[in-house]
Amino acid sequence: MSNEALQPYQRIAQDYGEKIRQGRLAAGMKLPGIRELSEEYGVAAGTVQRALTELRNAGLIYSHQGRGSFVSDTSGEADQDPTAHAIKVLQSQVAELTARLDKLEGERDA
Repeated sequence: MSNEALQPYQRIAQDYGEKIRQGRLAAGMKLPGIRELSEEYGVAAGTVQRALTELRNAGLIYSHQGRGSFVSDTSGEADQDPTAHAIKVLQSQVAELTARLDKLEGERDA
């Protein structure tokens, strides 16, 4: 699939996925923030969030609420228990939903 045929979130996920697989981003490295990625790619924050979700679901990154997203240690991924991977994906999704809810509640209270 050419870069032009990709949705913006897919392009971001593909770009960062390649950087991780090629070793240009090492395990534990912090990814740029949502605002910075939004500016870099000229997209909305929600588009970046969706790209980060794709990367989390692929096991390439993990996120800590309030701290950012980091490159996962994928060296042992082939041996990873499928249940452990599913739990990581669910934890990531819950963290993302919690952050969104906090943001919405903050906007409502403002």
